[in-house]
Amino acid sequence: MATTKIDICARALVMIGASPITSFTDGTTESTVASNLYEDTIKNMLSSYRWRFASKQAQLSRLTDAPDHKWDSAYQLPSELVGLHGVFVNDMPIRFERYGDMVFNDAVSTDKVYADYTYYDTTLSNPEAFFPPYFIFSAELTLASIFAYAVAQNADLSNSLEAKANRQLAIAKNIDAQQRTSSRLRVTRFNNTRNSSGASNIEGIVE
Repeated sequence: MATTKIDICARALVMIGASPITSFTDGTTESTVASNLYEDTIKNMLSSYRWRFASKQAQLSRLTDAPDHKWDSAYQLPSELVGLHGVFVNDMPIRFERYGDMVFNDAVSTDKVYADYTYYDTTLSNPEAFFPPYFIFSAELTLASIFAYAVAQNADLSNSLEAKANRQLAIAKNIDAQQRTSSRLRVTRFNNTRNSSGASNIEGIVE
């Protein structure tokens, strides 16, 4: 059975000697703290690194209203996005700048604009189902360090668990970084620039 957010919080609470929860609404201090801190903690962890398991691509929708200055066009970012990593036309990265839930660039209306990003989709019934074991354990330790202070009010335990969480996070990043081929320059993609009106804004890409 896939891990859920309740499972992650329950195991984190056990790490500090507190009672595990079975829901976020059981009225206990543990469930109140967990329900208030869980989602923000996970989003912060996901946005702090380009996790391969939480990476996604999507074509962006061009907005009718253009930016007031500096850029020529605006595109809507996906609602589940927690970290933007690149914007592309014809498989090549272009210059961009994020403004709120939009991304500005100089693409023209005929360009198909795509984004690479990290996501956390809260519309799914169980977004944690896609979390690999190395990230789940990192999340449990990170939450335990927070719960140790918020629930157990034990600063020493909180600091100890935070140190363990940081070590596990480094291990998790190393494992996750292996989920792709070695970086290389994709020279053949430069041939696509002739098909894009935004060629002057294209930057090199290393994958």
